[in-house]
Amino acid sequence: MEDCLFCKIIAGEIPATKMYEDDKMVIIRDIEPKAKNHFLCIPKSHFKLLAEMNEEQAEMVKYCLKKIPTLEKELGLNGGYRLVINQGDNAGQSVFHLHIHILSGQKMGWTPA
Repeated sequence: MEDCLFCKIIAGEIPATKMYEDDKMVIIRDIEPKAKNHFLCIPKSHFKLLAEMNEEQAEMVKYCLKKIPTLEKELGLNGGYRLVINQGDNAGQSVFHLHIHILSGQKMGWTPA
């Protein structure tokens, strides 16, 4: 999508601190961290919601979920981590390109919005 922030980051049009990248996804450091370590795992296919993904995009999300644990050292995931996928306005989704928040590096409690 031409006006999507994450699509522009993927295309290299907007700089971001990339922690990992391959042909299916990119992981960047969040610019407004909510934990000591806060990254965004962004599939390279544009879609907003899990309900909108096609089979190829579902495989990409599956790939992301399997890849994240293999990056334990690079992302500081030792000791545990939290994955969050916000879905829609009420959930706090602010960029409408599906992405997975990866939070780690501290003890986290449960504080629903």
